[in-house]
Amino acid sequence: MGFPVTITTTTDIDLRRHRVQTSLGEIAVSEVAGDGPVLVMLHGGGPGASGVSNYHQNLAALAPHFRILLPDQPGFGDSYRPTEADLDERSITAITVDALFEALDALGVDTFHLLGNSLGGAAAIAMAQTQRERITGLVLMAPGGGWLPFGPTPTEGQKEMFKYFNGGGPSEKKMAAFIRTMVFDHKQFGADVVRARYEASLDESHIEFYHRYNAAFAKRHGMDPLWKDLHKIKAPTLLLWGRDDRTITLEGAQMMLKQIPNVQMHVFGRCGHWVQLERAAEFERHVTDFLGNLR
Repeated sequence: MGFPVTITTTTDIDLRRHRVQTSLGEIAVSEVAGDGPVLVMLHGGGPGASGVSNYHQNLAALAPHFRILLPDQPGFGDSYRPTEADLDERSITAITVDALFEALDALGVDTFHLLGNSLGGAAAIAMAQTQRERITGLVLMAPGGGWLPFGPTPTEGQKEMFKYFNGGGPSEKKMAAFIRTMVFDHKQFGADVVRARYEASLDESHIEFYHRYNAAFAKRHGMDPLWKDLHKIKAPTLLLWGRDDRTITLEGAQMMLKQIPNVQMHVFGRCGHWVQLERAAEFERHVTDFLGNLR
């Protein structure tokens, strides 16, 4: 295909790793080959996040049903880091949308199902609003941008995210505090999970990007107001939300339920921001059933 491909294994799943050159920079995309429709899965924006790290525990269950593509969004994982000038000119969501569509074009992907969590949920909304015919099914997990909070912002989870790289910089203690705000029951995520996520956050170029990203976020007063154009989403949409989410709170979902034309929602009690981790089996079943019924 004209770009490097490597093959690795995680959770007994073979991953093909593509490095795709776009006009904005290089985008890393991991692929789980399958005979089903393409499912693009977009990760959240926390420290150490990447496509595989967000969803590796779900791949074995989803792989029999889909050809899965896991991009690292600009600034994360092995993808390129937007500069300060890039982030002054356009939001991270606008940058991500253009880079991902170019990467999918290079991979020969025309139409596809799309799933996004948090920051990746904002990108998924924007993609579904701009090239509407290409998105055949949409799953949004507590997405940014489409949500109007009732309470104060930044939320508790957003504060922990902003705090992580500031002050004395990253530490396992700060990562543990971050994870506690992301989930309902942090006891199910032990020291090994904290350490792995902490180690993944230590890439110097990612830390530098995160400072630029946080500064740009503050300048723009938060995410793009994607809620203004929710009515433009054409794809059948499933919302998945943790009732106890302290980052993108459930109360803000009402705008999405009102404005997205073809939408349904499932709320998980005793669950925070990481539905795909905290309620993995139910998450996988809902995604497979919803998207499977669209074929």
